[in-house]
Amino acid sequence: MCLAIPALVVELLPNDMARIDLDGVRKDISLSLVEDVQVGDYVIVHVGFALQKLDPHEAAETLALFAELGKNA
Repeated sequence: MCLAIPALVVELLPNDMARIDLDGVRKDISLSLVEDVQVGDYVIVHVGFALQKLDPHEAAETLALFAELGKNA
């Protein structure tokens, strides 16, 4: 099973890379599979690659579900 996580793009880097924020954890990822990503966009991230852009409302709902799951773990 694979898990892809919504993450906020906080900085665009050279060579199709970006820095994302995952609940306070920052990580550099590749944007080579997604076009027109800007700072403030949410992307779905899997193994260091953005797979697609995500609507902010949908990202918030998904992140809230992950937070709820974490409380019950």
